[in-house]
Amino acid sequence: MIRQSKIKPKKKKMELVLGSAKKFKRQFKKELNTAVIAAFGLLTALIWRDVITEFVEKISSTAQVKGKLISALITTLICVIGILITTKFIPNEESK
Repeated sequence: MIRQSKIKPKKKKMELVLGSAKKFKRQFKKELNTAVIAAFGLLTALIWRDVITEFVEKISSTAQVKGKLISALITTLICVIGILITTKFIPNEESK
């Protein structure tokens, strides 16, 4: 005859393992999602960088340093606005 005391600890261990696996799966999906979004954001930033740089160079073709400064300021402004919008509309899991 099998004792009840031996079955219950094994069942608790199995539940603990399954719970850990589910937690790992959720965290993995979250991190993968973050990595994919970051990759798309980087790609978008590189494309916009070229567009902004070309646009600013056409506007200020006389002074290259001034054009690069304006390009950097515009790019920074766009990035800051993007970060603010992203943090406003995508809630943080820790704040829930």
